[in-house]
Amino acid sequence: MNRIEGSRQAYYIDNYTIQSFFSFNISPYVEVFEFDKGDFIIQEGAEPEYLFYMVEGKAKLYVTHKNGKVSLINFLTPPIFMGEIELLNDEKYSKSIQTSSKSICIGITIEKCKEKLLADAHFLRYLCIFLSNKSTAHSTKYTKHQAYPLENKLADFILLSSHDNIYKEKHTEISEYFGVSYRHLLHTFAQLSEAGIIEKTKMGYKIVDEEKLQALADEIK
Repeated sequence: MNRIEGSRQAYYIDNYTIQSFFSFNISPYVEVFEFDKGDFIIQEGAEPEYLFYMVEGKAKLYVTHKNGKVSLINFLTPPIFMGEIELLNDEKYSKSIQTSSKSICIGITIEKCKEKLLADAHFLRYLCIFLSNKSTAHSTKYTKHQAYPLENKLADFILLSSHDNIYKEKHTEISEYFGVSYRHLLHTFAQLSEAGIIEKTKMGYKIVDEEKLQALADEIK
C-alpha cells in the first residue's frame, strides 16, 4: 500500500467527487492509497482504520470459517465503499478484502471523524441507498445464477475477474464459489476452450473471443 500525494491525490479526490457524499468538509480526513495486486485493503479480524471508497481496480472478499477453510464470497468492483458496516455496527471486520489488480482507494480516517460521519444525515442517507442497492444486486445475482447453467455464470465471472485478458483464479476456490464439482468446472472450461472462446496457457486462461464470452455473460444480466 502506497500513499498518493500532491497533484495525483487532488485528481482522485476531485475527479471522484468524494465531497458530494458529505455535508461537512471531508478534505482534512481524506487520503488516497494505491494497492498493488495481492495487497490486503482490510485484513480479516482487524479493525479498519479507514472507510475506503474504491475508485479503480478489483478486489476479492473472503471469509475464514471456524474449521480454517477460506471461502471466496464476492468480487468487488468500483465505485464501492468498504468498511461501512463496521463503521455503523462498531464491530471488527470479520472478512478480508484483497486486491486482484492494482487498485486505487480513497480512505477516510475513521478515528478522526467518526462522530461527524455518524451524525451526517446527508452521508447516512447516501449510505442507506448504497447498502440497499448492494443488497438488491446480490439477491438478483443469486436468483439469476440459480436459473442459468455454469457456462453463462463462468463467462460472466471470467470477464469480471480477468486482468489484461488473462484469467487465473484457483479452480478449487471457484468450484466452491459456484457450488459445483471440480470436475464440472473443468468440463465447462473445456467447452469454452473447444468453442474457441478461451485458450489455456502457462499464465492461465487467455480470452480469445471476448465478444462471444460477453454474449454468454449477457444472458444472465
